[in-house]
Amino acid sequence: MSAVAAVVPQTASTGPRLAWLRERGMGASVLVAALSAAFGVILVEATAYIGAVLQADPFIGDSETLAFVVALLSVLLTAVAMYVAAIVTANTFSTIIAGRTRRIALMRLIGATARSQRAEVGRQGLIVGIIGATLGLAAGLGVSAAGVQIGAQFIANDPVGFSLAQPFLVLPAVGVALTTWVAAWVGSRRVLTVTPLQALGGSVERAHEEVSGRPGRHVGAWVLLLTGAALLAGGVVIGLITPLGVIVAFFGGLLSFTGIALGSVLFMPPVLRLVGRMFGSGATARLAAENALRYPERSSRMAIGVVMGVALVTMFAVAMESAKRLMMSQTGEMPADFFAPFDAFASIMMVLVAVSAVIAAVGLVNLLTIGVVQRRRELGLLRSIGLSNGQIRRMVLLEATHITVAATVTGLVLGVVYGWIAAQSLLGSVPVLPEFTPAGLVAPQVPLLPVVLIIVATAILTLVAAATPTRLATRVVPVEALAAD
Repeated sequence: MSAVAAVVPQTASTGPRLAWLRERGMGASVLVAALSAAFGVILVEATAYIGAVLQADPFIGDSETLAFVVALLSVLLTAVAMYVAAIVTANTFSTIIAGRTRRIALMRLIGATARSQRAEVGRQGLIVGIIGATLGLAAGLGVSAAGVQIGAQFIANDPVGFSLAQPFLVLPAVGVALTTWVAAWVGSRRVLTVTPLQALGGSVERAHEEVSGRPGRHVGAWVLLLTGAALLAGGVVIGLITPLGVIVAFFGGLLSFTGIALGSVLFMPPVLRLVGRMFGSGATARLAAENALRYPERSSRMAIGVVMGVALVTMFAVAMESAKRLMMSQTGEMPADFFAPFDAFASIMMVLVAVSAVIAAVGLVNLLTIGVVQRRRELGLLRSIGLSNGQIRRMVLLEATHITVAATVTGLVLGVVYGWIAAQSLLGSVPVLPEFTPAGLVAPQVPLLPVVLIIVATAILTLVAAATPTRLATRVVPVEALAAD
């Protein structure tokens, strides 16, 4: 009971009711929610502004087609950003729950139920979502106001009397708050499995044997993956008849990637194992590779967000390049600036999609930092048996490198596949010269520049992601760490 007595006063004396916001990982979760909300608000304002500009144009003011297309892209990109943020948030809360295992078990020991503990985590997720959405709403309005002022200087048909008070302005903020709440609830499902006996331990992540020994847990992931794959194939076939095949392919991509995300603990460890062999057989390299594989849930949660960001950017790049190449094959020799508007549109789309990649990157940095904090006992043991600060630093850096390299390779492969399916389902039925018959199979085109930028960004992300964790890891005092919870 002494351990219980030690924890209860600590829990009760944390001060304000929102003291848990200072816990490692919560700040980054607020940032993820704020980025998503700000992105959605900016897209809503940009859509309304572009629509007003089009209506003010004397030539195309009567046409609502372009405004509809821009609005549709705004909705889709906002949904993508919220989807990425939801998975990052769910993974963050899953990792936080693993670190709270002993605390939750102690509360169970003194009478608290698992459902009440999970409800508490759900409330925390809602509060994080509301705070992040409010900050994002304010930031998005500020950026939009600045953008409108800048646009007025360069646009000839600047709409007079344009207002930032748009009717759908609060939808992204409300959506982000609710999405964060649901993601926290999903990420906290681990609470239901915590038993009072685990009060004797510390943070607990499922080992490889426990994860691989329960295939029934992944039935839902396989169902989503196979259903999504069937829809993707159907989108390609339908795309040979009508461009509406891209809608079927869109839902197929959503379901299949959700299946990959839920079953990442099955798919990512083999890739991590292959990547680990690239870094030699030294003691530090072996430790880093073993750490990435020993707890596959933790390493997979870190990797899947980056996989998603890289896959999204690659998918748009491949789809745009494939469409451009098809157009070039039909127009023959054209001036160099003929495709300038298309390239500009593609660049804008890539920048917008990159916001989702930034959200995923924030998730990686956050999860890696939480992981190091929760492994103080393990790091202290390594220090006590003779590992130097330099070796600890190199081990953490190699762990981050393993994860980012594996995630980048996986994301590039998935991005090329999804990008080709998107282009094929949209362009397969487009008539082409000289017979003016449907294009049929469209060859995938992989642009070199975006791939190089992704690789460079991954290298930078590895250094940034490892900066804080390595600093924390080298500050671990062996005696204190071995005595820690």
